[in-house]
Amino acid sequence: MPAAAADTLQRSDRLDALRGLAIVWMAAFHFGFDLNHFGWIRQDFYRDPVWTWQRTCIVSLFLFCAGAGQALAVMGGQGAGRFWRRWAQVAGCALLVSAGSWFMFPDSWISFGVLHGIAVMLLLLRLGLARLPNGVLLLLAVLAIAAPQLVQHPLFDTHWTNWVGLVTHKPVTEDYVPVLPWLGAMLLGFVTTRAWPRLWQGGAPRPLAVLGRWSLSFYMVHQPVLIGTLVAVQSLR
Repeated sequence: MPAAAADTLQRSDRLDALRGLAIVWMAAFHFGFDLNHFGWIRQDFYRDPVWTWQRTCIVSLFLFCAGAGQALAVMGGQGAGRFWRRWAQVAGCALLVSAGSWFMFPDSWISFGVLHGIAVMLLLLRLGLARLPNGVLLLLAVLAIAAPQLVQHPLFDTHWTNWVGLVTHKPVTEDYVPVLPWLGAMLLGFVTTRAWPRLWQGGAPRPLAVLGRWSLSFYMVHQPVLIGTLVAVQSLR
């Protein structure tokens, strides 16, 4: 496939815009969380369905887009070098998130959040699962989503094993996105795109598309900016 055609297939304004929409939603959610953390509002972000369901939808949307992006990359003939460079960026940022969260939330730091989950799921997808037919992947997606409801074991309750997701109780952490059930959302994005690649053809709102192309950078800077702004405002009150 010519390089220009491959690049076109790997890049979709519509998919980028959907990812950009997820980013805007995420930033609004985190702004509310930060306001609550500093005592400006009083909300239960850990148990109130208004907030817990929003988090579920945001993470699902991100992972669906990640799976769709991988399908476009595979169909576009993305080379191993480009994949590994991007994977290293995600994995490196995951480590930075762990370090930053330990500084701010030492008792509930993030050992396996959304970036950690994406890094592991990308490996599973690109090093094996992507070779399976759509029907098998769809079945695996359903099984992945259902597995934590059907199987739990204390073996998976430690920091070294809770990344699998088959825990008997949710770990005390500010973000937790284990492989199960969340791999199901990534597989659904991959299968949907591989089955209907034209779904992502066509135009989309430019600001959201541009934002979606810089999703990792935005993810890494938005919380320091939000928190820094709130600290500055609070110091002036």
